[in-house]
Amino acid sequence: MKLLSYIFIYRRFLLIVFTLLIFLPLPITLGTKEAECAYTLFVVAIFWLTEALPLSVTALLPGLMFPMFGIMPSKKVASVYFKDFHLLLIGVICLATSIEKWNLHKRIALKMVMLVGVNPAWLTLGFMSSTAFLSMWLSNTSTAAMVMPIVEAVAQQIIGAEAEVEATQMTYFKGATNHGLETDESINEHETNERKEKTKPVPGYCNDAEKISSKNEVEKVSVTRTKYRTKRDHMMCKLMCLCIAYSSTIGGLTTITGTSTNLIFTEHFNTRYPDCQCINFGSWFMLSFPAALIILLLSWIWLQWLFLGFNLKEMFKCGKTKTVKEKACAEVIKQEYKKLGPIRYQEIVTLILFIVMALLWFSRDPGFAPGWSTLFSKYPGFATDSTVALVVGLLFFLIPAKRLTKTTPTGEIVAFDYSPLITWKEFQAFMPWDIAILVGGGFALADGCEVSGLSNWIANKLSPLGSLPVWLIILVSSLIVTSLTEVASNPATITLVLPILSPLAEAIQVNPLYILIPSTLCTSFAFLLPVANPPNAIVYSYGHLKTIDMVKAGLGVNIVGVAVVMLGMFTWIVPMFDLQTYPSWAPAVSNETMP
Repeated sequence: MKLLSYIFIYRRFLLIVFTLLIFLPLPITLGTKEAECAYTLFVVAIFWLTEALPLSVTALLPGLMFPMFGIMPSKKVASVYFKDFHLLLIGVICLATSIEKWNLHKRIALKMVMLVGVNPAWLTLGFMSSTAFLSMWLSNTSTAAMVMPIVEAVAQQIIGAEAEVEATQMTYFKGATNHGLETDESINEHETNERKEKTKPVPGYCNDAEKISSKNEVEKVSVTRTKYRTKRDHMMCKLMCLCIAYSSTIGGLTTITGTSTNLIFTEHFNTRYPDCQCINFGSWFMLSFPAALIILLLSWIWLQWLFLGFNLKEMFKCGKTKTVKEKACAEVIKQEYKKLGPIRYQEIVTLILFIVMALLWFSRDPGFAPGWSTLFSKYPGFATDSTVALVVGLLFFLIPAKRLTKTTPTGEIVAFDYSPLITWKEFQAFMPWDIAILVGGGFALADGCEVSGLSNWIANKLSPLGSLPVWLIILVSSLIVTSLTEVASNPATITLVLPILSPLAEAIQVNPLYILIPSTLCTSFAFLLPVANPPNAIVYSYGHLKTIDMVKAGLGVNIVGVAVVMLGMFTWIVPMFDLQTYPSWAPAVSNETMP
Protein backbone atom coordinates (compact mmCIF):
# COMPACT_ATOMS: atom_id res chain seq x y z
CA MET A 1 0.00 0.00 0.00
CA LYS A 2 2.88 2.32 0.81
CA LEU A 3 4.33 1.69 -2.67
CA LEU A 4 1.00 2.52 -4.29
CA SER A 5 0.76 5.75 -2.34
CA TYR A 6 4.23 6.78 -3.53
CA ILE A 7 3.30 5.87 -7.11
CA PHE A 8 0.19 8.02 -6.83
CA ILE A 9 2.13 10.96 -5.40
CA TYR A 10 4.82 10.80 -8.10
CA ARG A 11 2.48 9.75 -10.93
CA ARG A 12 3.20 12.84 -13.05
CA PHE A 13 6.96 12.39 -12.70
CA LEU A 14 6.70 8.69 -13.56
CA LEU A 15 4.50 9.44 -16.56
CA ILE A 16 7.09 11.90 -17.90
CA VAL A 17 9.94 9.41 -17.49
CA PHE A 18 8.03 6.45 -19.01
CA THR A 19 6.82 8.54 -21.96
CA LEU A 20 10.36 9.64 -22.78
CA LEU A 21 11.63 6.04 -22.53
CA ILE A 22 8.79 4.19 -24.29
CA PHE A 23 9.09 6.20 -27.52
CA LEU A 24 12.88 6.41 -27.43
CA PRO A 25 13.33 3.47 -29.90
CA LEU A 26 11.87 5.69 -32.65
CA PRO A 27 14.88 8.02 -33.03
CA ILE A 28 17.41 5.34 -31.96
CA THR A 29 16.41 2.48 -34.28
CA LEU A 30 15.10 4.43 -37.30
CA GLY A 31 17.41 7.41 -37.03
CA THR A 32 15.58 9.47 -39.69
CA LYS A 33 14.50 13.07 -39.28
CA GLU A 34 10.87 11.96 -39.65
CA ALA A 35 11.25 9.51 -36.76
CA GLU A 36 12.98 12.08 -34.56
CA CYS A 37 10.23 14.60 -35.23
CA ALA A 38 7.60 11.91 -34.57
CA TYR A 39 9.25 11.22 -31.21
CA THR A 40 8.95 14.90 -30.30
CA LEU A 41 5.34 14.97 -31.53
CA PHE A 42 4.35 11.92 -29.44
CA VAL A 43 6.02 13.23 -26.29
CA VAL A 44 4.44 16.68 -26.62
CA ALA A 45 1.02 15.18 -27.44
CA ILE A 46 1.00 12.90 -24.38
CA PHE A 47 2.18 15.68 -22.09
CA TRP A 48 -0.54 17.97 -23.44
CA LEU A 49 -3.27 15.35 -23.10
CA THR A 50 -2.29 14.24 -19.60
CA GLU A 51 -1.01 17.64 -18.42
CA ALA A 52 1.93 15.91 -16.78
CA LEU A 53 3.68 19.27 -17.24
CA PRO A 54 1.97 22.66 -17.48
CA LEU A 55 0.78 23.18 -21.05
CA SER A 56 2.99 26.19 -21.68
CA VAL A 57 6.04 24.33 -20.31
CA THR A 58 5.34 21.41 -22.65
CA ALA A 59 5.08 23.92 -25.51
CA LEU A 60 8.74 24.82 -24.95
CA LEU A 61 9.92 21.26 -25.66
CA PRO A 62 10.17 21.72 -29.47
CA GLY A 63 12.58 24.58 -28.79
CA LEU A 64 14.76 22.10 -26.89
CA MET A 65 14.35 18.89 -28.89
CA PHE A 66 14.45 20.13 -32.49
CA PRO A 67 17.96 21.61 -32.19
CA MET A 68 19.14 18.47 -30.34
CA PHE A 69 17.88 16.23 -33.16
CA GLY A 70 19.21 18.56 -35.85
CA ILE A 71 15.75 19.24 -37.28
CA MET A 72 15.86 23.03 -36.92
CA PRO A 73 18.51 25.40 -35.55
CA SER A 74 17.72 27.05 -32.23
CA LYS A 75 17.48 30.57 -33.71
CA LYS A 76 14.92 29.46 -36.29
CA VAL A 77 12.81 27.60 -33.70
CA ALA A 78 12.86 30.62 -31.38
CA SER A 79 11.69 32.95 -34.14
CA VAL A 80 8.62 30.77 -34.72
CA TYR A 81 7.37 31.27 -31.16
CA PHE A 82 6.28 34.86 -31.83
CA LYS A 83 4.12 35.62 -34.85
CA ASP A 84 1.37 37.88 -36.15
CA PHE A 85 -1.06 36.07 -33.85
CA HIS A 86 0.61 37.52 -30.77
CA LEU A 87 0.24 41.10 -32.01
CA LEU A 88 -3.46 40.48 -32.60
CA LEU A 89 -3.77 38.99 -29.13
CA ILE A 90 -2.09 42.03 -27.53
CA GLY A 91 -4.53 44.42 -29.19
CA VAL A 92 -7.54 42.36 -28.16
CA ILE A 93 -6.33 42.15 -24.56
CA CYS A 94 -6.14 45.94 -24.42
CA LEU A 95 -9.82 46.10 -25.40
CA ALA A 96 -10.84 43.34 -22.95
CA THR A 97 -8.92 45.01 -20.11
CA SER A 98 -10.72 48.32 -20.60
CA ILE A 99 -14.14 46.68 -20.97
CA GLU A 100 -13.77 44.80 -17.69
CA LYS A 101 -12.06 47.67 -15.83
CA TRP A 102 -14.92 50.11 -16.50
CA ASN A 103 -17.74 47.52 -16.12
CA LEU A 104 -18.99 47.97 -19.67
CA HIS A 105 -19.51 44.21 -19.94
CA LYS A 106 -21.92 44.19 -16.99
CA ARG A 107 -23.92 47.11 -18.39
CA ILE A 108 -24.29 45.37 -21.77
CA ALA A 109 -25.37 42.08 -20.17
CA LEU A 110 -27.99 43.61 -17.87
CA LYS A 111 -29.38 45.91 -20.57
CA MET A 112 -29.84 43.05 -23.02
CA VAL A 113 -31.60 40.95 -20.38
CA MET A 114 -33.91 43.85 -19.50
CA LEU A 115 -34.95 44.11 -23.15
CA VAL A 116 -36.23 40.53 -23.47
CA GLY A 117 -38.65 40.60 -20.53
CA VAL A 118 -38.94 38.56 -17.35
CA ASN A 119 -40.69 35.38 -18.47
CA PRO A 120 -38.38 32.53 -17.34
CA ALA A 121 -37.95 31.16 -20.86
CA TRP A 122 -37.27 34.56 -22.40
CA LEU A 123 -35.11 35.53 -19.44
CA THR A 124 -32.95 32.47 -20.08
CA LEU A 125 -32.68 33.38 -23.76
CA GLY A 126 -31.77 36.94 -22.77
CA PHE A 127 -28.96 35.72 -20.53
CA MET A 128 -27.73 33.38 -23.25
CA SER A 129 -27.79 36.10 -25.91
CA SER A 130 -25.96 38.66 -23.79
CA THR A 131 -23.42 36.10 -22.61
CA ALA A 132 -22.76 34.92 -26.16
CA PHE A 133 -22.37 38.51 -27.38
CA LEU A 134 -19.85 39.33 -24.66
CA SER A 135 -17.99 36.11 -25.32
CA MET A 136 -17.45 37.22 -28.93
CA TRP A 137 -15.06 39.89 -27.64
CA LEU A 138 -13.99 38.75 -24.16
CA SER A 139 -12.60 35.42 -23.03
CA ASN A 140 -15.15 32.68 -22.42
CA THR A 141 -13.90 32.32 -18.85
CA SER A 142 -14.16 36.01 -17.98
CA THR A 143 -17.64 36.20 -19.48
CA ALA A 144 -18.93 33.26 -17.45
CA ALA A 145 -17.31 34.57 -14.25
CA MET A 146 -18.90 38.00 -14.77
CA VAL A 147 -22.43 36.90 -15.66
CA MET A 148 -22.87 34.06 -13.13
CA PRO A 149 -23.16 36.26 -9.99
CA ILE A 150 -25.93 38.23 -11.73
CA VAL A 151 -27.73 35.03 -12.70
CA GLU A 152 -27.34 33.61 -9.20
CA ALA A 153 -28.81 36.78 -7.66
CA VAL A 154 -31.79 36.63 -10.03
CA ALA A 155 -32.41 32.92 -9.32
CA GLN A 156 -32.24 33.34 -5.55
CA GLN A 157 -34.50 36.40 -5.70
CA ILE A 158 -37.12 34.45 -7.64
CA ILE A 159 -37.05 31.58 -5.13
CA GLY A 160 -37.16 33.98 -2.16
CA ALA A 161 -40.07 35.99 -3.56
CA GLU A 162 -42.14 32.87 -4.17
CA ALA A 163 -41.48 31.59 -0.67
CA GLU A 164 -42.51 34.92 0.85
CA VAL A 165 -45.74 35.08 -1.15
CA GLU A 166 -46.70 31.55 -0.14
CA ALA A 167 -45.97 32.28 3.52
CA THR A 168 -48.00 35.48 3.40
CA GLN A 169 -50.97 33.74 1.77
CA MET A 170 -50.93 30.97 4.34
CA THR A 171 -50.89 33.46 7.23
CA TYR A 172 -53.19 36.30 6.23
CA PHE A 173 -54.73 35.67 2.81
CA LYS A 174 -54.29 39.35 2.09
CA GLY A 175 -51.66 41.63 0.50
CA ALA A 176 -48.70 42.82 2.47
CA THR A 177 -45.71 44.99 1.82
CA ASN A 178 -42.73 43.03 0.64
CA HIS A 179 -39.98 43.94 3.07
CA GLY A 180 -38.04 40.86 2.19
CA LEU A 181 -37.00 42.01 -1.26
CA GLU A 182 -34.42 44.45 -0.02
CA THR A 183 -33.19 42.03 2.68
CA ASP A 184 -32.85 39.17 0.22
CA GLU A 185 -31.01 41.41 -2.17
CA SER A 186 -28.43 42.43 0.43
CA ILE A 187 -27.90 38.85 1.48
CA ASN A 188 -27.57 37.71 -2.10
CA GLU A 189 -25.20 40.57 -2.83
CA HIS A 190 -22.94 39.43 0.01
CA GLU A 191 -23.12 35.80 -1.09
CA THR A 192 -22.45 36.55 -4.75
CA ASN A 193 -19.59 38.90 -3.96
CA GLU A 194 -18.01 36.26 -1.75
CA ARG A 195 -18.56 33.57 -4.37
CA LYS A 196 -17.26 35.83 -7.12
CA GLU A 197 -14.03 36.21 -5.19
CA LYS A 198 -13.76 32.44 -4.88
CA THR A 199 -14.54 31.70 -8.49
CA LYS A 200 -12.55 34.57 -9.97
CA PRO A 201 -10.36 33.07 -12.70
CA VAL A 202 -6.70 33.81 -13.19
CA PRO A 203 -6.68 37.05 -15.20
CA GLY A 204 -6.17 36.50 -18.89
CA TYR A 205 -7.79 36.42 -22.25
CA CYS A 206 -8.04 32.73 -23.11
CA ASN A 207 -7.90 30.45 -20.12
CA ASP A 208 -8.97 27.31 -21.97
CA ALA A 209 -5.63 25.73 -21.14
CA GLU A 210 -6.03 25.89 -17.36
CA LYS A 211 -7.77 22.59 -16.74
CA ILE A 212 -5.74 21.73 -13.65
CA SER A 213 -6.67 24.95 -11.88
CA SER A 214 -10.28 24.40 -12.98
CA LYS A 215 -10.29 20.97 -11.34
CA ASN A 216 -8.96 22.39 -8.09
CA GLU A 217 -11.46 25.22 -8.28
CA VAL A 218 -14.36 22.80 -8.57
CA GLU A 219 -13.14 20.87 -5.56
CA LYS A 220 -12.50 23.91 -3.37
CA VAL A 221 -15.30 26.27 -4.33
CA SER A 222 -18.27 23.90 -4.40
CA VAL A 223 -20.96 25.41 -2.20
CA THR A 224 -23.19 23.34 0.06
CA ARG A 225 -26.73 24.48 -0.65
CA THR A 226 -29.83 24.33 1.47
CA LYS A 227 -32.72 22.26 0.16
CA TYR A 228 -34.74 23.85 -2.62
CA ARG A 229 -38.39 24.68 -2.06
CA THR A 230 -39.53 22.66 -5.04
CA LYS A 231 -37.98 20.48 -7.70
CA ARG A 232 -38.84 23.15 -10.26
CA ASP A 233 -36.71 25.70 -8.38
CA HIS A 234 -33.78 23.30 -8.51
CA MET A 235 -34.33 22.66 -12.21
CA MET A 236 -34.47 26.39 -12.88
CA CYS A 237 -31.10 26.92 -11.15
CA LYS A 238 -29.57 24.09 -13.18
CA LEU A 239 -30.97 25.52 -16.38
CA MET A 240 -29.62 29.01 -15.79
CA CYS A 241 -26.16 27.71 -14.85
CA LEU A 242 -25.82 25.57 -17.96
CA CYS A 243 -27.14 28.35 -20.19
CA ILE A 244 -24.31 30.61 -19.06
CA ALA A 245 -21.63 27.93 -19.43
CA TYR A 246 -22.71 26.84 -22.90
CA SER A 247 -23.52 30.27 -24.33
CA SER A 248 -20.14 31.65 -23.26
CA THR A 249 -18.53 28.85 -25.28
CA ILE A 250 -20.88 29.18 -28.26
CA GLY A 251 -20.35 32.93 -28.47
CA GLY A 252 -16.61 32.40 -28.76
CA LEU A 253 -17.13 30.52 -32.04
CA THR A 254 -18.30 33.65 -33.82
CA THR A 255 -15.14 35.73 -34.11
CA ILE A 256 -11.49 34.96 -34.71
CA THR A 257 -10.67 36.64 -31.41
CA GLY A 258 -13.54 34.98 -29.53
CA THR A 259 -11.47 32.03 -28.37
CA SER A 260 -7.88 30.90 -28.61
CA THR A 261 -8.71 27.92 -30.86
CA ASN A 262 -9.94 30.25 -33.63
CA LEU A 263 -6.78 32.33 -33.35
CA ILE A 264 -4.56 29.27 -33.47
CA PHE A 265 -6.35 27.94 -36.56
CA THR A 266 -6.13 31.29 -38.35
CA GLU A 267 -2.41 31.65 -37.76
CA HIS A 268 -1.72 28.03 -38.70
CA PHE A 269 -3.77 28.26 -41.89
CA ASN A 270 -2.37 31.61 -43.04
CA THR A 271 1.17 30.40 -42.36
CA ARG A 272 0.76 27.07 -44.15
CA TYR A 273 -1.23 28.49 -47.06
CA PRO A 274 -0.03 32.10 -47.49
CA ASP A 275 -1.40 32.36 -51.04
CA CYS A 276 -5.00 31.78 -49.94
CA GLN A 277 -5.71 35.12 -48.23
CA CYS A 278 -9.28 33.97 -47.59
CA ILE A 279 -9.46 33.69 -43.80
CA ASN A 280 -9.84 37.03 -42.03
CA PHE A 281 -12.13 38.54 -39.41
CA GLY A 282 -14.98 39.20 -41.85
CA SER A 283 -14.93 35.86 -43.65
CA TRP A 284 -14.74 33.92 -40.39
CA PHE A 285 -17.69 35.86 -38.99
CA MET A 286 -19.76 35.17 -42.11
CA LEU A 287 -19.16 31.42 -41.91
CA SER A 288 -19.41 30.99 -38.13
CA PHE A 289 -22.15 33.43 -37.08
CA PRO A 290 -25.04 31.49 -38.69
CA ALA A 291 -23.73 28.26 -37.14
CA ALA A 292 -23.32 29.84 -33.69
CA LEU A 293 -26.78 31.43 -33.88
CA ILE A 294 -28.46 28.13 -34.80
CA ILE A 295 -26.54 26.22 -32.12
CA LEU A 296 -27.47 28.86 -29.52
CA LEU A 297 -31.19 28.71 -30.34
CA LEU A 298 -31.33 24.91 -30.51
CA SER A 299 -29.35 24.64 -27.26
CA TRP A 300 -31.81 27.00 -25.59
CA ILE A 301 -34.74 24.87 -26.75
CA TRP A 302 -32.99 21.65 -25.67
CA LEU A 303 -32.05 22.93 -22.20
CA GLN A 304 -35.46 24.51 -21.66
CA TRP A 305 -37.22 21.26 -22.58
CA LEU A 306 -34.82 19.13 -20.54
CA PHE A 307 -35.18 21.02 -17.26
CA LEU A 308 -38.44 23.02 -17.29
CA GLY A 309 -40.40 21.78 -20.28
CA PHE A 310 -41.17 23.83 -23.37
CA ASN A 311 -44.59 25.46 -22.86
CA LEU A 312 -45.29 27.57 -25.94
CA LYS A 313 -48.59 28.87 -24.52
CA GLU A 314 -46.83 30.16 -21.43
CA MET A 315 -44.00 31.70 -23.44
CA PHE A 316 -46.17 33.65 -25.87
CA LYS A 317 -48.90 34.79 -23.50
CA CYS A 318 -50.02 38.32 -24.23
CA GLY A 319 -51.69 40.90 -22.00
CA LYS A 320 -51.57 38.78 -18.85
CA THR A 321 -50.48 40.16 -15.52
CA LYS A 322 -46.92 39.32 -14.52
CA THR A 323 -46.53 36.71 -11.83
CA VAL A 324 -44.79 37.40 -8.53
CA LYS A 325 -41.80 35.45 -9.81
CA GLU A 326 -41.54 37.60 -12.92
CA LYS A 327 -41.92 40.84 -10.95
CA ALA A 328 -39.20 39.78 -8.52
CA CYS A 329 -36.92 38.86 -11.39
CA ALA A 330 -37.48 42.19 -13.14
CA GLU A 331 -36.85 44.04 -9.90
CA VAL A 332 -33.50 42.42 -9.14
CA ILE A 333 -32.24 43.02 -12.68
CA LYS A 334 -33.36 46.65 -12.48
CA GLN A 335 -31.62 47.10 -9.13
CA GLU A 336 -28.41 45.55 -10.43
CA TYR A 337 -28.48 47.94 -13.38
CA LYS A 338 -29.13 50.95 -11.13
CA LYS A 339 -26.05 50.09 -9.09
CA LEU A 340 -23.93 50.84 -12.17
CA GLY A 341 -25.18 54.44 -12.21
CA PRO A 342 -25.34 56.56 -15.37
CA ILE A 343 -23.01 55.61 -18.18
CA ARG A 344 -19.59 57.19 -17.69
CA TYR A 345 -17.16 58.88 -20.03
CA GLN A 346 -14.73 55.95 -19.79
CA GLU A 347 -17.44 53.47 -20.82
CA ILE A 348 -18.45 55.64 -23.79
CA VAL A 349 -14.86 55.88 -25.05
CA THR A 350 -14.31 52.14 -24.59
CA LEU A 351 -17.53 51.41 -26.47
CA ILE A 352 -16.51 53.73 -29.33
CA LEU A 353 -13.09 52.08 -29.63
CA PHE A 354 -14.76 48.68 -29.47
CA ILE A 355 -17.07 49.57 -32.38
CA VAL A 356 -14.20 51.14 -34.36
CA MET A 357 -12.08 48.00 -33.98
CA ALA A 358 -14.94 45.74 -35.09
CA LEU A 359 -15.76 47.95 -38.11
CA LEU A 360 -12.12 48.10 -39.18
CA TRP A 361 -11.86 44.32 -38.93
CA PHE A 362 -14.97 43.78 -41.02
CA SER A 363 -14.12 46.39 -43.64
CA ARG A 364 -10.44 45.53 -44.16
CA ASP A 365 -11.16 42.89 -46.80
CA PRO A 366 -14.88 41.97 -46.73
CA GLY A 367 -14.66 39.86 -49.89
CA PHE A 368 -17.88 41.06 -51.54
CA ALA A 369 -16.48 44.59 -51.98
CA PRO A 370 -13.07 46.32 -51.87
CA GLY A 371 -11.92 47.05 -48.33
CA TRP A 372 -9.73 49.78 -46.88
CA SER A 373 -6.68 47.55 -47.35
CA THR A 374 -6.74 48.57 -51.03
CA LEU A 375 -5.53 52.00 -49.91
CA PHE A 376 -2.18 50.30 -49.32
CA SER A 377 -2.08 48.49 -52.67
CA LYS A 378 1.64 49.18 -52.91
CA TYR A 379 2.13 46.76 -49.99
CA PRO A 380 -0.51 44.02 -50.45
CA GLY A 381 -0.98 41.75 -47.47
CA PHE A 382 1.11 43.92 -45.15
CA ALA A 383 -1.84 45.32 -43.16
CA THR A 384 -3.70 42.55 -41.33
CA ASP A 385 -6.21 42.20 -38.50
CA SER A 386 -3.32 42.51 -36.05
CA THR A 387 -2.55 45.95 -37.49
CA VAL A 388 -6.06 47.10 -36.58
CA ALA A 389 -5.83 45.53 -33.13
CA LEU A 390 -2.53 47.27 -32.39
CA VAL A 391 -3.70 50.69 -33.59
CA VAL A 392 -6.82 50.61 -31.42
CA GLY A 393 -4.99 48.87 -28.57
CA LEU A 394 -2.40 51.65 -28.35
CA LEU A 395 -5.18 54.23 -28.05
CA PHE A 396 -6.20 52.69 -24.72
CA PHE A 397 -2.80 53.74 -23.34
CA LEU A 398 -3.10 57.26 -24.80
CA ILE A 399 -6.68 58.44 -24.23
CA PRO A 400 -7.09 59.98 -20.76
CA ALA A 401 -9.56 58.35 -18.42
CA LYS A 402 -9.34 60.92 -15.62
CA ARG A 403 -7.25 63.85 -14.46
CA LEU A 404 -4.81 63.50 -11.61
CA THR A 405 -4.98 66.56 -9.36
CA LYS A 406 -3.26 67.88 -6.27
CA THR A 407 -3.90 70.67 -3.84
CA THR A 408 -1.32 73.47 -3.70
CA PRO A 409 -0.25 75.12 -0.41
CA THR A 410 -2.62 77.96 -1.24
CA GLY A 411 -5.55 75.52 -1.42
CA GLU A 412 -5.87 75.59 -5.20
CA ILE A 413 -6.63 72.27 -6.96
CA VAL A 414 -4.49 71.85 -10.05
CA ALA A 415 -4.04 69.02 -12.57
CA PHE A 416 -0.53 67.57 -12.84
CA ASP A 417 -1.07 64.44 -14.97
CA TYR A 418 -3.70 62.11 -16.37
CA SER A 419 -4.46 58.41 -16.09
CA PRO A 420 -5.10 56.52 -19.37
CA LEU A 421 -7.97 54.10 -19.91
CA ILE A 422 -5.68 51.20 -18.97
CA THR A 423 -2.20 50.97 -17.50
CA TRP A 424 0.59 48.55 -18.32
CA LYS A 425 0.15 46.72 -15.00
CA GLU A 426 -3.55 46.20 -15.71
CA PHE A 427 -2.73 44.93 -19.18
CA GLN A 428 -0.13 42.52 -17.76
CA ALA A 429 -2.68 41.12 -15.32
CA PHE A 430 -4.99 40.21 -18.21
CA MET A 431 -2.41 39.09 -20.77
CA PRO A 432 -2.41 35.25 -21.02
CA TRP A 433 1.30 34.63 -21.42
CA ASP A 434 0.75 30.89 -21.04
CA ILE A 435 -1.50 30.83 -24.10
CA ALA A 436 1.04 32.91 -26.05
CA ILE A 437 3.75 30.32 -25.30
CA LEU A 438 1.40 27.40 -25.98
CA VAL A 439 0.49 28.76 -29.40
CA GLY A 440 4.16 29.43 -30.17
CA GLY A 441 4.95 25.81 -29.32
CA GLY A 442 2.27 24.69 -31.73
CA PHE A 443 3.78 26.80 -34.51
CA ALA A 444 7.23 25.35 -33.77
CA LEU A 445 5.84 21.81 -33.82
CA ALA A 446 4.10 22.41 -37.15
CA ASP A 447 7.27 23.88 -38.70
CA GLY A 448 9.32 20.96 -37.41
CA CYS A 449 6.92 18.47 -39.00
CA GLU A 450 7.22 20.33 -42.29
CA VAL A 451 11.02 20.69 -42.28
CA SER A 452 11.67 17.09 -41.19
CA GLY A 453 9.35 15.66 -43.85
CA LEU A 454 7.00 14.10 -41.29
CA SER A 455 4.02 16.00 -42.73
CA ASN A 456 4.59 14.51 -46.19
CA TRP A 457 5.11 11.05 -44.70
CA ILE A 458 1.80 11.29 -42.81
CA ALA A 459 0.08 12.58 -45.96
CA ASN A 460 1.24 9.59 -47.99
CA LYS A 461 0.11 7.13 -45.32
CA LEU A 462 -3.31 8.78 -45.13
CA SER A 463 -3.87 8.98 -48.88
CA PRO A 464 -5.96 5.73 -48.99
CA LEU A 465 -8.65 7.61 -47.05
CA GLY A 466 -9.36 9.47 -50.29
CA SER A 467 -11.60 6.58 -51.33
CA LEU A 468 -14.06 7.46 -48.53
CA PRO A 469 -16.84 10.02 -49.04
CA VAL A 470 -15.81 13.53 -48.03
CA TRP A 471 -18.75 13.92 -45.66
CA LEU A 472 -17.69 10.78 -43.78
CA ILE A 473 -14.11 12.03 -43.40
CA ILE A 474 -15.39 15.36 -42.07
CA LEU A 475 -17.81 13.64 -39.69
CA VAL A 476 -15.19 11.25 -38.30
CA SER A 477 -12.59 13.97 -37.81
CA SER A 478 -15.18 16.23 -36.14
CA LEU A 479 -16.30 13.47 -33.76
CA ILE A 480 -12.70 12.60 -32.86
CA VAL A 481 -11.88 16.23 -32.12
CA THR A 482 -15.11 16.68 -30.11
CA SER A 483 -14.27 13.63 -27.99
CA LEU A 484 -10.64 14.62 -27.53
CA THR A 485 -11.43 18.16 -26.39
CA GLU A 486 -13.54 16.81 -23.51
CA VAL A 487 -10.43 15.43 -21.81
CA ALA A 488 -7.75 17.80 -23.15
CA SER A 489 -7.66 21.58 -23.20
CA ASN A 490 -9.08 23.25 -26.30
CA PRO A 491 -5.82 25.01 -27.33
CA ALA A 492 -3.80 21.82 -26.87
CA THR A 493 -6.31 19.84 -28.93
CA ILE A 494 -6.36 22.22 -31.89
CA THR A 495 -2.59 22.66 -31.79
CA LEU A 496 -2.17 18.89 -31.89
CA VAL A 497 -4.64 18.06 -34.70
CA LEU A 498 -3.93 20.86 -37.19
CA PRO A 499 -0.51 19.51 -38.31
CA ILE A 500 -2.18 16.12 -38.86
CA LEU A 501 -5.38 17.22 -40.61
CA SER A 502 -3.66 19.59 -43.04
CA PRO A 503 -1.54 16.82 -44.63
CA LEU A 504 -4.62 14.58 -44.63
CA ALA A 505 -6.57 17.09 -46.73
CA GLU A 506 -3.65 17.53 -49.11
CA ALA A 507 -3.17 13.76 -49.44
CA ILE A 508 -6.76 13.08 -50.45
CA GLN A 509 -6.86 16.22 -52.67
CA VAL A 510 -9.66 17.91 -50.71
CA ASN A 511 -9.80 21.64 -50.01
CA PRO A 512 -8.08 21.94 -46.58
CA LEU A 513 -10.82 24.27 -45.38
CA TYR A 514 -13.31 21.43 -45.81
CA ILE A 515 -11.68 19.54 -42.93
CA LEU A 516 -10.00 22.28 -40.90
CA ILE A 517 -13.04 24.55 -40.41
CA PRO A 518 -15.37 21.92 -38.86
CA SER A 519 -12.55 20.49 -36.76
CA THR A 520 -11.71 23.96 -35.42
CA LEU A 521 -15.34 24.69 -34.53
CA CYS A 522 -15.77 21.27 -32.90
CA THR A 523 -12.70 21.86 -30.74
CA SER A 524 -14.81 24.28 -28.70
CA PHE A 525 -17.57 21.73 -28.06
CA ALA A 526 -16.37 20.80 -24.56
CA PHE A 527 -19.78 20.59 -22.92
CA LEU A 528 -19.85 17.23 -21.15
CA LEU A 529 -17.72 17.55 -18.00
CA PRO A 530 -17.24 20.21 -15.31
CA VAL A 531 -13.49 20.22 -15.99
CA ALA A 532 -13.83 20.16 -19.79
CA ASN A 533 -13.31 23.93 -19.87
CA PRO A 534 -13.20 26.79 -17.32
CA PRO A 535 -16.78 28.14 -17.92
CA ASN A 536 -18.14 24.68 -17.03
CA ALA A 537 -16.05 24.65 -13.86
CA ILE A 538 -17.21 28.13 -12.84
CA VAL A 539 -20.93 27.36 -13.06
CA TYR A 540 -20.43 23.93 -11.48
CA SER A 541 -18.81 25.56 -8.45
CA TYR A 542 -22.12 27.24 -7.54
CA GLY A 543 -23.38 23.91 -6.28
CA HIS A 544 -26.60 23.55 -8.30
CA LEU A 545 -25.31 20.93 -10.75
CA LYS A 546 -24.17 17.34 -10.61
CA THR A 547 -21.83 15.85 -13.17
CA ILE A 548 -24.65 13.70 -14.60
CA ASP A 549 -26.69 16.88 -15.27
CA MET A 550 -23.87 18.32 -17.34
CA VAL A 551 -23.32 15.02 -19.18
CA LYS A 552 -27.01 14.71 -20.16
CA ALA A 553 -27.32 18.33 -21.21
CA GLY A 554 -23.89 18.50 -22.85
CA LEU A 555 -24.45 15.38 -24.93
CA GLY A 556 -27.45 17.00 -26.59
CA VAL A 557 -25.58 20.26 -27.20
CA ASN A 558 -22.62 18.32 -28.64
CA ILE A 559 -24.91 16.49 -31.07
CA VAL A 560 -26.57 19.77 -32.05
CA GLY A 561 -23.19 21.44 -32.54
CA VAL A 562 -21.70 18.73 -34.76
CA ALA A 563 -24.93 18.47 -36.79
CA VAL A 564 -25.09 22.24 -37.40
CA VAL A 565 -21.41 22.37 -38.37
CA MET A 566 -21.94 19.52 -40.85
CA LEU A 567 -24.98 21.33 -42.24
CA GLY A 568 -22.99 24.53 -42.68
CA MET A 569 -20.13 22.79 -44.45
CA PHE A 570 -22.48 21.59 -47.20
CA THR A 571 -24.70 24.69 -47.48
CA TRP A 572 -23.70 28.31 -46.91
CA ILE A 573 -19.96 27.75 -46.37
CA VAL A 574 -19.41 25.92 -49.70
CA PRO A 575 -19.92 28.93 -52.02
CA MET A 576 -17.92 31.22 -49.74
CA PHE A 577 -14.65 29.35 -50.40
CA ASP A 578 -15.44 27.18 -53.44
CA LEU A 579 -14.88 24.04 -51.39
CA GLN A 580 -15.82 21.65 -54.18
CA THR A 581 -12.48 22.01 -55.97
CA TYR A 582 -8.91 21.47 -54.82
CA PRO A 583 -7.45 25.00 -54.74
CA SER A 584 -4.31 26.22 -56.46
CA TRP A 585 -2.99 27.68 -53.21
CA ALA A 586 -2.75 24.21 -51.62
CA PRO A 587 0.35 22.14 -52.46
CA ALA A 588 0.15 19.04 -54.63
CA VAL A 589 1.34 15.94 -52.76
CA SER A 590 3.59 13.44 -54.49
CA ASN A 591 2.50 9.81 -54.44
CA GLU A 592 6.03 8.64 -53.84
CA THR A 593 6.53 7.04 -50.46
CA MET A 594 8.72 8.93 -48.07
CA PRO A 595 11.53 6.98 -46.40
